[in-house]
Parts: sequence; structure tokens; C-alpha cells
Amino acid sequence: MSERVRRGRPGHDQESVLRVAIDLFNRQGYDATSMGDLARELGLTKSAIYHHVTSKEHLLELALDEALGKLTAALDTVRADPSYSPEQRLRAAVRSSVVVLTEHLPAVTLLLRVRGNTPAEQKALARRRDIDHRLAEMVREAAEAGAIRADVDPLLASRLLFGTVNSMTEWLRDDSDAEALADTVTTLAFDGLMRHG
Repeated sequence: MSERVRRGRPGHDQESVLRVAIDLFNRQGYDATSMGDLARELGLTKSAIYHHVTSKEHLLELALDEALGKLTAALDTVRADPSYSPEQRLRAAVRSSVVVLTEHLPAVTLLLRVRGNTPAEQKALARRRDIDHRLAEMVREAAEAGAIRADVDPLLASRLLFGTVNSMTEWLRDDSDAEALADTVTTLAFDGLMRHG
């Protein structure tokens, strides 16, 4: 990318263009959103947008990289902590996934809507599959350690657990308290709804 593209135009930078693009992609769908739509939303000419990004697909890549990068970094942090037991690691993975989803709600929402129609989407789906396998491995390790039920397939358990987390994109508000929500989801996922004792 040239220095001219990185620098951008007065009043807008790549980040502000990206925020508006993510919002439009989520409202209208990626395929149905044109650079003209984005220009109108920003109050710019179409050519002015190219001072910030090289293409619509580049905007999609940036958005998907935001979501995937934050999720991957969160899992890497959890995996790297030697003090965690398998159960603590899995709890921390669920908790950090909720925090990432809450703090990056528009980008994660977009990630969960991609279907593989473009090279950027295909790459994102491959990265999502890798994350799914890493989460399933954490479930398997917790089951083998006797911390959670061993009679449920780890991949299925992982899909159900993180499907619950991902479903939050349908009802969550941007002003939600990430930490409190992460605590609630983790408590319900591991301790259930029933009162004990």
C-alpha cells in the first residue's frame, strides 16, 4: 500500500472508513454494498475512498482480520498460560470469546455472516475452522482430565458452547458490559441454571 493510501484524506482515516463499511456490510450484506454506498454514507466521492483503502474486498479483509485476530490472540493467551488446568483453560476460552465478541461486535457479526463467496471470505472461513478445532481440543482435554462430561463428542460440545456465544450477535447491544456478560455466560455454560446446595 502506498504512503498516499495510508495517509488518507482530512476528516477521515482508514479506521473511520472501516467502521462505516462494517456497519453497511452488516446492514445491507457485503455483496449488496457498493463503494458508491460507502461514499454516500461517508459524504465522500468514490475516488476519495481509494485514498484510504484499495478495494471493497480490502475493507472486508480488514474487518474479518480484526475479528479473527482478536479471537486468535485471546485463545493464544489462554493456551500459553501454564497455570491453567484444562477446565480453567476452557472456561477462560469461553470467557475471552465473549469479551472479544462484545468489544468487537460489528466485526464479529460480519465474520459470522460470511459464506465463502470471495477469496477473503474463504480465507476467513479456513481461519474460523482452525479456531473451532482449537476450541474442540480444549473441550477434549477438559473431558480427558475428568473436569467435564466425557460422554459428549468434543467437537459437538464445542459447537454447542461456542454456538451459544456466537448467537449473542443477534441480540447484543454495543453498550453491553463485556466483563459482566462474560461472567454470566461462563457461569451458565459450566455451572448451569439450577441452584445447587
